[in-house]
Amino acid sequence: MIVDKPRGLTSHDVVNKVKWVARAVSGTKIKVGHAGTLDPMATGVLVVCVGDATRLSEYVMASDKVYVARVRLGEATNTYDADGEIVARQDASRITRGRVEAALEAYRGDIQQIPPMYSAIKQGGKKLYEIARAGVTVDRAPRPVTITRLTIIAWEPPELALEVVCSAGTYIRSLAHDLGESLEVGAHLTALTRTRSGAFTLNEAQPLESLGADAFGRMISPADALRDWYTVTLDADALTHLRHGRAFPRGDADRGVRVESLARGLDAEGALVAVLRAGADGLWHPHKVLGSTAH
Repeated sequence: MIVDKPRGLTSHDVVNKVKWVARAVSGTKIKVGHAGTLDPMATGVLVVCVGDATRLSEYVMASDKVYVARVRLGEATNTYDADGEIVARQDASRITRGRVEAALEAYRGDIQQIPPMYSAIKQGGKKLYEIARAGVTVDRAPRPVTITRLTIIAWEPPELALEVVCSAGTYIRSLAHDLGESLEVGAHLTALTRTRSGAFTLNEAQPLESLGADAFGRMISPADALRDWYTVTLDADALTHLRHGRAFPRGDADRGVRVESLARGLDAEGALVAVLRAGADGLWHPHKVLGSTAH
């Protein structure tokens, strides 16, 4: 299910709403999870996995993301976004679009990014935001991320809007903060919308406030959740092997698949049966078996 998360709610709030609707529709408790957290201030595409599809969340979560971010120059906050307290102000009137364009170049490609203190990453057994709320700042190890596109799409000083295409795990708040540091005036995020997560776009998203029983009739199937993956159509022999947890030969058409790559295994009806891994031995190995009745 693709939900358009509204501003002011956590991703967990959205999951709880979907759980409530799912239970009201089915009369039973159904497992629900999301694939990629959005901060409370952020809006847009939140992929919500329901039932057996929760076993696919790790794959959906790892996909690239696209954001539209509004950044305000001249003000830095403790959370790197508008939900935090302003901790520094500088005159940003001298900053030109050309200077911002030049500064952005350092953030394109494979970079090392230091996560914000107000994040859920654990350090020493505690989440960073718990440490930050106690008034303590600790050193954070930089993390590798990839920003494949970073473009100014609106210039309204002291604010600008950026379109960002990036790898999973990229903190757009940190990008805004770091840009402000590069320009020596400070900056923070004032708005953020995720417009795409993997293959899923905002056009497919359902508004949370209108989520009802009919939403479960329009859910994306597990097979469609991995629609941009390499596909293996499973015959009867392959299905038998999978039911017993065994590997089976890759077909002639699969020879070009890179070793250790993952693929979706579909039955004759197009239902997702398994996530497969290409072995160096020329076999497809079961990486995760969902069952032949998965839809």
